[in-house]
This record gives sequence, C-alpha cells and structure tokens, in this order.
Amino acid sequence: MTINLNKGQGISLKKAAPSLTAAFIGLGWDVKQGSGGDFDLDASIFMLGANGKLISDQHFIFYNNLTSPDPEQSVKLMGDNRTGAGDGDDEVIIIDFRKIPSNVAKLVIIISIYDAETRRQNFGQVQNAYVRLVNVETKGEVLRYSLQEHFSTETALVMAEVVNEAGEWRLNAVGDGYQGGLQTLLDRYQ
Repeated sequence: MTINLNKGQGISLKKAAPSLTAAFIGLGWDVKQGSGGDFDLDASIFMLGANGKLISDQHFIFYNNLTSPDPEQSVKLMGDNRTGAGDGDDEVIIIDFRKIPSNVAKLVIIISIYDAETRRQNFGQVQNAYVRLVNVETKGEVLRYSLQEHFSTETALVMAEVVNEAGEWRLNAVGDGYQGGLQTLLDRYQ
C-alpha cells in the first residue's frame, strides 16, 4: 500500500518498507496544454556531505553524469527523457542504500526545466508533477508525493530529500521552487 506524503512530511524508509535495500525513484510530470514549445525537464541528484554541501562535482548526478563516483555506483540516473511524453515516470533514479558511502548524508532530488529562461518556461506551465519511491525487489510503490503548489515563475524544484539520520534513511517531501534554474541550486549546495 502506497503512503502519500504532503509537502513537509517525511517518513523513515525502515518504517515504510522494513525490507527495503534498493529503491527506484520515479519522477513524472505533464506539460499543460497550450503552453507551447518543447519542454525538457531534467531530474538531478545532489549527494551532500554532513555539511550540507556537494561532496565533489562528481557527486552532482545529472544528464551528463549519470552515476555516482563511488566504485559501487550506488546512485544512477537512468537517462534523460527530453520530451516527457507518455504516461508514467518520465525520469528514473536507482538508489542502492547498501552501497551509499558513509560520507553521504543526504540526497537531494531535483527537477529543473532545461533552458527555461531562453524558452520563457516555468513550472506554472507544468502539472501533475510527482516523485515516487518503489521497492526494487518487490516492485511495490512505497511512497508518493504529488506536488500541489503552483509555481508561476520558478524553473527548478527540490522535490524530495533522502536523508541519513543516525544510520537510518528517511524520505522528506520538500516541494520548494526556485528561480534561476538548476544553476541557482548548484550555487546553493556548492
């Protein structure tokens, strides 16, 4: 049974799915009809240390760097969907919690609009955005957070955070929007 989270809520993954060792994070969205032009939304992951900053440039996972730098490749972005067309997940991240290095305290899951300023696009033109966590072994959806807010000027969203709290992972539904696209968030976490 899926647990639906609201903005600001979080839950221990051990409590939500006691046998969870690896997760499939699905991100989805739809472009509102009449918004015009092609929209290219991108998922990104920031792997942060205890100081709340990117551990290194290689810990920024995005369409030009699909895997984490650790030898086990504990975090993988499964490609770049440039249109978002169709139903279901538009972009997918695989996280193996058993393999995440101990210096990683938080994973920040982001969606941004590629070249939004030039194309005059924002999240006010996007609807039905969600993030969901699926147990890789059972294929069962464990958690889902569907964005309810309307972001008329924002071009990047922090959808969720996966946080290591005293050795136990939890997912927090964030849903915060930012102007300035992905660069604004890079500046914040570097």
